[in-house]
Amino acid sequence: MDNIGKLRNMTSIYLWHNDKVLLLYRQGSKVVNNMWIGSAGGHFEACELNDAKACVLRELKEELAITEDMLCDLELRYITLRRSNGEIRQNYYFFARVDVDTLPELTSDEGSLRWFSVEELAELPMPFSAKCMMEHYVKVGRYTKELYGGVADGTKVVFTELPEF
Repeated sequence: MDNIGKLRNMTSIYLWHNDKVLLLYRQGSKVVNNMWIGSAGGHFEACELNDAKACVLRELKEELAITEDMLCDLELRYITLRRSNGEIRQNYYFFARVDVDTLPELTSDEGSLRWFSVEELAELPMPFSAKCMMEHYVKVGRYTKELYGGVADGTKVVFTELPEF
């Protein structure tokens, strides 16, 4: 395998208002196209390799003109690992609450934005790791404050709590 040790680090944020989550229908991307993904996200810049929060906040500002002071309860909730195309893909999934009345008009150059209820999420086409993460969140994660790590095995992502010790 030529790409042993190649990493792709990515962040994504899921913005919540009441019981609805804002998702982006991504269009025109080489990596993820014609699928629903988090509200904003992307690849780490070199200066962010040790700071996933800095990456997700930059992406959120670039893509939706939302800054940290417009968020409540920003938390890293999931980290997933997956091998794909000779790379180890590490995804850092953040969640935050927003007050839609204080937000700017939300538009994205990367696709269409839409609010979804929890009940609608299972039917949406999403990238593999994101789909498994969201399924776990709906069943387990939304009732806890834990950080979860997940490893993809090709059919599912196996999640475990990541306690600090």
